[in-house]
Amino acid sequence: MVDFGRTSVHDALGGGAVADILLWRNAYGGGVVLIASTVLWFLFEKGGYNILAFVANNLLLLIVILFFWAKSASLLNRPLPPIPELEISEESVLIAAEEMQVWINHAFTIAHAIAVDGNLKTLIAVVSCLWLVSYIGSFFNFLTLIYIGVLLSLSVPFVYEKFQTQVDQKLILVHKISHSIFRKVDMILQMIPFLHHKQKTQ
Repeated sequence: MVDFGRTSVHDALGGGAVADILLWRNAYGGGVVLIASTVLWFLFEKGGYNILAFVANNLLLLIVILFFWAKSASLLNRPLPPIPELEISEESVLIAAEEMQVWINHAFTIAHAIAVDGNLKTLIAVVSCLWLVSYIGSFFNFLTLIYIGVLLSLSVPFVYEKFQTQVDQKLILVHKISHSIFRKVDMILQMIPFLHHKQKTQ
């Protein structure tokens, strides 16, 4: 029997503020994310707003307000706008670069396995994933997909935490079925003559 482990969902999501929002332990934060994403989706999808124009207009308004606030503050001896010193630390840039390096190297490894090694299993997996993304994407535009992703992020972890035992039982069953299917597919792929010959030469 496969044991997926019994780690807590909160720890699996990083155990920080983001995990609190996704699991609705911070109900205010979850509500803000849900309402903000719904309003933005409604504005851009149903209201016909353009994202680039919306961002540019809001930045323009903010800059003009801050400029006049700063000028009036110096004339009337009032405090300046409470804007913190915004600076990205070198450490955070290095962490982001390391994360990107891992993902890019993984993509290059997959591309190498397909293009150079001629790995048929990897090719089938990549083609299946890309086809599935293309098929799902044909029903929605990009903004709607992002909105659906936000809704799933705010609901799936919460539901999974509530019904973890029952979901794990179903996942074990799905894992067994998929494992047997992949074993059969692997046996079929081993019967393909040119693939078998290439593996022998390597």
